[in-house]
Amino acid sequence: MTALTHEAPEVTGVDETDEDPGPHGGPQAPPRAGLDEALWQAWKTLELPEGFHAEIVEGSIEVSPTGRHCHGQIVNRLRDALVFFLAESEYAARNDMNVIHELTAYVPDLFVAPEDDTEHVTEDGLGLKASCVEMVVEVVSPGHRSIERDRVHKRRAYARAGVPVYVLIDDHDGHGTVTVLTSPSPGEAVYAAETRVPYGAEVAIPDGAAKGFVIGEAITGPRRGA
Repeated sequence: MTALTHEAPEVTGVDETDEDPGPHGGPQAPPRAGLDEALWQAWKTLELPEGFHAEIVEGSIEVSPTGRHCHGQIVNRLRDALVFFLAESEYAARNDMNVIHELTAYVPDLFVAPEDDTEHVTEDGLGLKASCVEMVVEVVSPGHRSIERDRVHKRRAYARAGVPVYVLIDDHDGHGTVTVLTSPSPGEAVYAAETRVPYGAEVAIPDGAAKGFVIGEAITGPRRGA
């Protein structure tokens, strides 16, 4: 996710643990589907200052600012390399776009989708359907909330959406790590396969449109603090 340079404002959604309080616990809680629809409608009407974007992540609307230099540097190195790698294919590297799955919306730091994406645009034109996305990349930002969002919440969300490959570039894991997650199980919201290497080592994308693309020191820089 885009880096947080400070604690970004958050529009509170609904905790996934909300339950019907029963006949002695006051009024019944609204159905989960109704709450998801309310979040979706609120997200669609948000008007944010330039440099901010909003996502719906596991029951909350998250608002985040543009990232720090080191965050943007990794994202841009990765995009430049992917553009070259995908040049002769039918796929392209994208960012600054909404990826939509049911009543949720994400803005990955980078993703791979068909170059001709016309048929994959949502009916309301707000973004691309997650079903066409071959790979997503998030560069982890500082701060407990940001770290948990990318490592935990988005990991589940992208698996739930069936995105084939999730790449997590994490400055805040020891001396820096790159994790490649594959084989999503949407019903369980998990990735069955995981490859994790430290900065400075190389890892290749094993599946999909970016199969064979290598992430290494040229993108992440050397191992941090080594």
